[in-house]
Amino acid sequence: MIKSMTGYGRGRIDVDGREYTVEIKSVNHKYCDISVKIPRTISYLEEKVKKEVSACVSRGKIDVFITFNNNSNKGRQIKLNTELADLYIKELRNLATVSNINADINVTDISKFPDVLVIDNIEDEEEIWNELKSCLNQALNNFMEMRQAEGKKIYEDLEKRIDNINEQTKKISQISTGLVEEYIVKLKTRIKELLKTDVIDENRLAMETVIYADKCSVEEEITRLISHISQFKNLIKSENVGKKIDFLIQEMNRETNTIGSKANSIDITNIVINIKTELEDIREQVQNIE
Repeated sequence: MIKSMTGYGRGRIDVDGREYTVEIKSVNHKYCDISVKIPRTISYLEEKVKKEVSACVSRGKIDVFITFNNNSNKGRQIKLNTELADLYIKELRNLATVSNINADINVTDISKFPDVLVIDNIEDEEEIWNELKSCLNQALNNFMEMRQAEGKKIYEDLEKRIDNINEQTKKISQISTGLVEEYIVKLKTRIKELLKTDVIDENRLAMETVIYADKCSVEEEITRLISHISQFKNLIKSENVGKKIDFLIQEMNRETNTIGSKANSIDITNIVINIKTELEDIREQVQNIE
């Protein structure tokens, strides 16, 4: 069944002090545009995240927000930059000599200087990815559930509207079958009024009737419109058909416009207006289908 392009999903896990949060949001877009905001410390996983998301969606503007807090001691190592510490000590002693002050230097004071003590994160990239992937899948599942739920509502609305169009098309077909007979009666009456005689050239009348019937016939357009309606009903039962449905709506609009311009009937014109109104509402809904 069709899915909506709008959705939201969130996932969160905590593994031995490593906290992951993933939020996914999406809105309408002509193509598939995935943007990932990820902490610099695990930015090497950005492409893998995009690959996982793109496997689930085919269209939409998708924003993925990832937070990662490593409160674990695992994979962390403190290094002392002894060369830099020696430079600090040397310069402090020189300063003490020049300024004639006491040169008591405490190791704790030296450790507070920039870059003397460095914390290295020696992380297992595969382990981090597996943990992040678990959180990402949790968010994706929630995200897809919302898109499917929204898609179901759109499906129900589209089905209702296309059924209405189908009924309106049947009414046009019924009205159009009586147009020629109605025209013959009006034409005979008009001839009698103008010529003031009951004698009518049947051959000329037949010729005029054929010309009118050919000019105002909408049977071909109705047949194509009914065919499009059938295709529409089948498409909304499938997935990833937003672009196809959008094209089909254009074709239905074209047939409807032709019917309106050919059928010389105020009743058909009013029905055509109703159909075009429904098609416009459907077109707006279709913009939200993946």
